[in-house]
Amino acid sequence: MAKPATRPKRKPLKPAEQARIAEIFARFEAAESDPRTELDYASPFTLLVAVALSAQATDVSVNKATARLFQVADTPQQMLALGEAGLKPFIASIGLYNTKARNVIALSRILIEQYGGEVPLERDKLQALPGVGRKTASVVLNELRIEPAIAVDTHVFRVAHRLGLSTGKTPDQVEADLMAIVPDPLKTRAHHWLILHGRYICVARRPKCEDCPVADLCPSRHLFVGR
Repeated sequence: MAKPATRPKRKPLKPAEQARIAEIFARFEAAESDPRTELDYASPFTLLVAVALSAQATDVSVNKATARLFQVADTPQQMLALGEAGLKPFIASIGLYNTKARNVIALSRILIEQYGGEVPLERDKLQALPGVGRKTASVVLNELRIEPAIAVDTHVFRVAHRLGLSTGKTPDQVEADLMAIVPDPLKTRAHHWLILHGRYICVARRPKCEDCPVADLCPSRHLFVGR
């Protein structure tokens, strides 16, 4: 297992802050005990492809594309047979589709040649695949409950700062902060709670503080309430 992202050692949390953080995640758990990705998938391979396609794209747009794609190619062998030229029409509505098509075909070939057509569920092997970075690997490993991981996208980054869970300036720093403070039993679900909260409640421009289950625990609420 690869070492998690690190940053300079932070000061121990005060009991009151520990309690606040625990309550935030307790409320998320009460609202949705088993959150999952909104990407549609039926196997580790289709999950890997869907997550790789989702970079700089919405889950909705990816699901529309893969609904048709996975009917034709849902294994590395079928994807490789489709080829770049055959894959592109299925994903042309998704940003960066030329690069993504090249990567998906390349990783499919590697899965066949090196792993017998199976997705290796180890971080270093996943991150060695074309187009698979730390965030993509984290989403796959976490969704499949292989490794607790908190992938930091724009939603998680925003929510972590607004809730005072991190002051990190980079996704890796925010990830390190979250992995340090989220209670261990909740780490496999924290990514989904944060991303869904940012997608539907704590949105970028006009957060829905009136609908927020943790508004009274949020140090940023005063910036938005009454505006």
